[in-house]
Amino acid sequence: MTRCRGSVDSIESMGLVDGPGIRTVVFLNGCRLRCLYCHNPEMWSLGEDNYTPEELVKKIIRNKPYFGKKGGVTFSGGEPLLQVDFLKECCKLLKKEKINIALDTAGVGLGNYKEILDLVDLVILDIKHIDSNGYRKLTGFDIDESEKFIHDLNDSGKPVWVRQVIVPGMMDTNEYISRLASYILKIKNVKKVEFLPFHHLGFSKYDKLNYLNPLEDVLEMDKNRCDLLYKNFMKKYRSLKKIL
Repeated sequence: MTRCRGSVDSIESMGLVDGPGIRTVVFLNGCRLRCLYCHNPEMWSLGEDNYTPEELVKKIIRNKPYFGKKGGVTFSGGEPLLQVDFLKECCKLLKKEKINIALDTAGVGLGNYKEILDLVDLVILDIKHIDSNGYRKLTGFDIDESEKFIHDLNDSGKPVWVRQVIVPGMMDTNEYISRLASYILKIKNVKKVEFLPFHHLGFSKYDKLNYLNPLEDVLEMDKNRCDLLYKNFMKKYRSLKKIL
């Protein structure tokens, strides 16, 4: 038995949006970013270490009959890369059970990502912003660590799903969308790109935690507008890929 323990906020047993198929989604505590649109501020701090890898994997295995050929487990957060030793031990145990593993991350961990990338089957990469100034304004952090992760991700050859939250007044212009298409071209093996419209579902958490909500006056992203931006993005992205 390992002595390694991890801080788990919650476990969703029948997730349908965080990777392919039916998945158990494990939300790990801790994050270095303070994204203006964050809908999980309760996971910013690491909190109590409440699981061993064996305890968590035992719980995940109970859902294995529902995974089918496409499903599995997704580690999300927070930022799962901040608990990388715990994460690696969990992945090693899950590999023995032949369970598909997805990593939902912003790529801002503690460095040395090769070993954990070798252990996962899919990376769901959250793009925060595409340049240094925008990234700093949005997250309060430098873009450099995310760039280091993308470098290691490219070397790994793992399939990638890219996600971009679209916030009105920040990412909802054709100029940004065009630049985003160019930015994503540098990420290898991208299988899917998703736009997530900004919403207010996490606003009540800020009130409960007595945190300042910096976007409380920003309207939710119009879904039709978001869909149109996505169509424009895909047109630009595909045309750029043909040129390469």
